[in-house]
Amino acid sequence: MTAPMPSDPRSTVPVLHSTKRTTVLRPPTATREGVGEFEYTDRYSVFHYGPMPDAIPGKGEAACRMAVFNFALLEEAGVRTHFRRQSTPNRIEFSLARLPETLDHPPTPQSGNYLLPLQVLFRNELPPGSSVHRRLASGDLSPADLGLDAVPAVGERLPQPTIEYATTREPVNRFLTRADAQRLSGLDDRLFRVLRESTIAVNGVLSDHAAGVGLNHCDGKTEFLVTGNQELLLADSPGTPDESRLMFDGVHCGKQILRDWYVRSGNEVPVGRLIADGVPRRQWPQPASLPPAFVPAMTNLYQALCERWTGEHHWNAPSLEAATRAVRALTEE
Repeated sequence: MTAPMPSDPRSTVPVLHSTKRTTVLRPPTATREGVGEFEYTDRYSVFHYGPMPDAIPGKGEAACRMAVFNFALLEEAGVRTHFRRQSTPNRIEFSLARLPETLDHPPTPQSGNYLLPLQVLFRNELPPGSSVHRRLASGDLSPADLGLDAVPAVGERLPQPTIEYATTREPVNRFLTRADAQRLSGLDDRLFRVLRESTIAVNGVLSDHAAGVGLNHCDGKTEFLVTGNQELLLADSPGTPDESRLMFDGVHCGKQILRDWYVRSGNEVPVGRLIADGVPRRQWPQPASLPPAFVPAMTNLYQALCERWTGEHHWNAPSLEAATRAVRALTEE
């Protein structure tokens, strides 16, 4: 579980599963948001393990530039966000809220600003790799939960987007019922309704933009903070490859490619089982490194995706068509 925000104004805050480094520039208080800085690193994370062994050069800057673009897009659409400014090619400053000290007694908006220990997940379609297929097969989810009459096919587009809730500050995040999500968030009925409506709006803006540049925005998630004025601000980095599942011509444009290689090669790290068995993290096996050819191919993919998404050109990146063809060839070997 993540610790409360430290008082050192330049301290770095560890975040489970995240490949962004968070630095506190000005600590938050109960009545005033602080200022934080995200450094988007070149690391990636799969299986809830945390940062994996390999770096993907250029990934961090590509994700940062996409995040900055998305914040502007969403603000223009009327979605308020925590974004303040881009400070370097791979860093942004943002409004920083406090982390609840315990999940046993959630705060309320009246107690001052805080980051909701909750993520809201939306799904537009169910491509290969979606956890929905596994959950349907195990009985943890039913077609009715998705508004369907039968088990959907892989790749099926849903008749309308679905909304789910999950924790964010546990070793392996759990799906939550709507009632449990509202209790954990500490929000009253009005603000919890705003949370849902804002997520639907975010999905709509990002999905429309994706379609306009030839991509499928299959699913994603949002996180929010509550301000000292009891208003919601969109947090984290929606619409980036680490937060959304983007596909181009049937090819994943993100870490699903790497997750699939680990599973296919028999190198998956069984984090859930390790946690259930009480194995200390220091005793977890070190993940295998990627085959060498994957790293430059993924660099090209992230940079090509960023340039297609933003319309800006910062690298000598291949086209997204060429980058996805190269990745497809690797995964079919």
